[in-house]
Amino acid sequence: MIVWTVANQKGGVGKTTTVVALAGLLSQHNKRVLLIDTDPHGSLTSYFDYDMDGLQHSLFDLFKAPQPTRALFEQVSLKTRFNGITLLPASISLATLERTSSSREGMGLVLKRLLSEVEQDFDVVIIDCPPVLGVMMVNALAACDRILVPVQTEFLAIKGLERMVSTFKLMHRAKKEGFNYTIVPTMFDQRTRASVQSLNSLEQEYEGNLWPSVIPVDTKFRDASLRHEPPSYFAKGSRGVFAYHSLLRYLWQQEGAETAL
Repeated sequence: MIVWTVANQKGGVGKTTTVVALAGLLSQHNKRVLLIDTDPHGSLTSYFDYDMDGLQHSLFDLFKAPQPTRALFEQVSLKTRFNGITLLPASISLATLERTSSSREGMGLVLKRLLSEVEQDFDVVIIDCPPVLGVMMVNALAACDRILVPVQTEFLAIKGLERMVSTFKLMHRAKKEGFNYTIVPTMFDQRTRASVQSLNSLEQEYEGNLWPSVIPVDTKFRDASLRHEPPSYFAKGSRGVFAYHSLLRYLWQQEGAETAL
């Protein structure tokens, strides 16, 4: 089982789009995918047309339980209408964990322990993070094999990337094997000087950790979200889907997967 965490301490850079796009493509390759929404705002949960306020159970239940068991996982998890994609939904209650439970022993390893219970059930797990360094992001970073960092190709987003990389260095002390992270340039518009200059800056500063391509601006992403469908289901021939397929193949090779995509 491969675990990817999609994280950035700046919002609006394409995190949830990246999670859904990769999940849709993996689904179409007959992979069993678990998506975990750790953001109290629940963008990923809403994407799949679930109303957080109407759900009886959520990821919050797993964090409040003495032990995140398989039985509880099965109670909380939701099947989506897309082949092989399962969702652990968020709830607004996740926002209270920082205040009420962050000092509880082992609180930073809840997701890691949970995934050990279900590792035979899924091929890939993708965790969507809030844009805040707190107990949810710490869990997501501790549980993953690789961090994907979507970065909008504009100046302020690149400045935000510096904070994210500093977080990796800070967390490295607690996770002795360190972090594998891949920076994914998003919302690239080759017609604008700002996008081109920002991409050049990324290439100069982060060459060793930078995916050597880009996710372009594509209105099909917005249209797909309105339909609550992964982009590859909604518009499989779009340039944005083509770019995410290229990213997926790159990541698959990086993980040393035995089968090709």
